[in-house]
Amino acid sequence: MGTAGAQQFVRWGLRHGILRRFLVRRARSGDVGARIMIDPELREDPYPYYEQLRARGRLVVTGLAPTTVDHGVCTAVLRSPDFGTGVRAPSELPALARTAVRLSSGGPLSPGEPPSMLAVDPPDHTRYRKLVTRAFSARAIAALRERVVRIADDLLDAMAAKAAAGGTVDLVADYASLLPATVIAEMLGAPVTMRRQFLRWGAGAGLALDPGLPYRDFRRAERDVLALQRWMVGHFDRIRRSPGDDILSALVAVHDEDTGHDDGRGLTDDELTSIAMLLLAAGFETTQNLLGNGAALLVRHPEQLARLRSGTASWATATDEVLRFDSPVQRTARMARRDTEVAGTAVHAGELVVTILGGANRDPAVFADPDHFDVTRADADRHIAFSQGIHYCLGAGLARMEGEIGLRALFERFPDLALAAPPNRRPTRLLRGFDAMPVTLGAAVSRGRGARAR
Repeated sequence: MGTAGAQQFVRWGLRHGILRRFLVRRARSGDVGARIMIDPELREDPYPYYEQLRARGRLVVTGLAPTTVDHGVCTAVLRSPDFGTGVRAPSELPALARTAVRLSSGGPLSPGEPPSMLAVDPPDHTRYRKLVTRAFSARAIAALRERVVRIADDLLDAMAAKAAAGGTVDLVADYASLLPATVIAEMLGAPVTMRRQFLRWGAGAGLALDPGLPYRDFRRAERDVLALQRWMVGHFDRIRRSPGDDILSALVAVHDEDTGHDDGRGLTDDELTSIAMLLLAAGFETTQNLLGNGAALLVRHPEQLARLRSGTASWATATDEVLRFDSPVQRTARMARRDTEVAGTAVHAGELVVTILGGANRDPAVFADPDHFDVTRADADRHIAFSQGIHYCLGAGLARMEGEIGLRALFERFPDLALAAPPNRRPTRLLRGFDAMPVTLGAAVSRGRGARAR
């Protein structure tokens, strides 16, 4: 192992290896919270184990971190100014922690570490978000609707042609991933021809969000994130030569005008790259999972699909029900900024609280018969699949719109769509979706008949 390999192994050990050993030990002792995070047997269906936590109280103090599946507690923690992302500047850390940070430094920019928008609090988070919010406003998303319909139609045409030629159709690879990847690439001004490469890099980057990664997965995550990072930096140079009317061009202009922070507008090199990488990957990750999870649920619940086809249920409501029932993002966490109290339990400054969104979205105190998939559920939109508070998903409106259009277009074009084999779950825990879903299409209805109808 060379110097670079040794440094990578040290990074893995300090960021994941020590935690992994602890999680394995806790899981073997029966700690449900640890098992949810690391036991492969729970990945397919974690929901019964969420209920074990719920039975123990609104906030469960485990050997790992206080954990909650309670809708009200999750919402309160995520909205509370007493909590932040948990990532502090090295100068604010104890000496031993500062040493660990120094030893684990290096490697590519990580989606779960500063300056990622996911891992910073105000004022930096406010500054980053302000630069891109306009592109994801309700007006901007509404203007994209017809373009999303056309992209969906084109992908469905390609699926039909592939099936007619005798090829195996994979709903994830051929549709659920490509629809949002095409949309976000066009929004950002990234080459659509690279969308499958972006998806491969994004799958590796998604691994980095899980705690306690095996070394093999950590190496893949760093490799893919570094490849995306290098491509993005090169793309910035192409933008400088030929800027466009897109988000990345605007960000590069802000960076180049002023890389200082005195006026609250500038971006450093790492900030520019991190924001761009996150916008690209986050632009397809959630929606890919939403479309895949939704397709599987509707195929497995034909009575619910029949309600949508008959017009007695709304595709918009069905999209929210998919987000509630099988959330694309299963959990997040916040660290207490100061001593506080959560659900009657003292939480000390620096203590992490794990909020399991997937469990909160099946809270019987909020949702009647929560384990029943119901596309007519009137309060489905009370889910917190997009988090809450200042870190509420920037692209929530876009994901909802893509989910609604994508699922409707799929089943109106291929009403006899069926699973050809059991779909395969992604290896990630925080992100929940499928990475393969072989299907048979059956007879097709003419292009665009229902997707444009309202």
